[in-house]
Amino acid sequence: MKTWVPSDSVAEVLSDLPGVECAVYDGTSPMPEGVEEVEVWIPPLVTVPDVPGTLARMSSLRLVQTVTAGVEPYRPHLPQGAVLCNARGVHDAGTAEWAVGAMIAVLREFPGFVDAQRRGEWTYHHTDVLADSTVLIVGYGSIGAALERRLEGFEVEVVRVARSAREGVRGMDELAGLLPQADVVVLLVPATADTAGMADAAFLARMKDGAVLVNAARGGIVDTDALIAELKTGRLRAALDVTAPEPLPEGHPLWSVPGVLITPHVAGSTPASGRRMLRLIRAQLSRYLAGEQLINVITDSY
Repeated sequence: MKTWVPSDSVAEVLSDLPGVECAVYDGTSPMPEGVEEVEVWIPPLVTVPDVPGTLARMSSLRLVQTVTAGVEPYRPHLPQGAVLCNARGVHDAGTAEWAVGAMIAVLREFPGFVDAQRRGEWTYHHTDVLADSTVLIVGYGSIGAALERRLEGFEVEVVRVARSAREGVRGMDELAGLLPQADVVVLLVPATADTAGMADAAFLARMKDGAVLVNAARGGIVDTDALIAELKTGRLRAALDVTAPEPLPEGHPLWSVPGVLITPHVAGSTPASGRRMLRLIRAQLSRYLAGEQLINVITDSY
């Protein structure tokens, strides 16, 4: 079974599975031979060039197992007869931990104090605090649940919103009414046609004065120009692990507006995610070889 994997570590964890023939393709090296014979493709974390063209050539493809929760580069181009699975759960810990750290960093003004430290200035003043805040999680899935667990003990109220309402979770149709109540709004929704540009000027205008927008989803969820306009006034603050465009180019106005903390899409890039990714891939390939039901199968837009 010809299998393309993103790294030597993935090839090693699959090396003792019977009949699995691994070739490493990370998108930066030349494409291995035999693309027409690939039955299982595990793409790398950073999307390879020309995903549509690559998938079109994979005439034997039966399974695409991503190492990311997001599947937007692959789903529209999946060949007929192939199954698409994501890495739900792999990045929960890292992304949730980043979100907690990011919201605290912005509220407690850590970036400003770091700048003052570099200047050798003692800039004592009061800051905001996470305690007694309302944290609105928009896109309450496995990462949202992991975030809520990590917020326990911070003395906050968590409000959950998801595409479909269920017990304890509000539906997206209630989001507009919930935004004015939140001190922190965390975006964890998948990138779909419905969520593109979700956090637009109207969305941001409904957020309360001084609130913090935390984006750990995808850059395209937020209208960058609308966010910059709000940040320039000082009415809102933001912590962004993802941006549109991405990577954020040198000289882009988002770099220099006040009140924003930017990290280069690193929330899930941790050793914990790496370990969990290897466990998931081995378990999934073992299921595939045994003809068992696969996990994390994408059946809808997500």
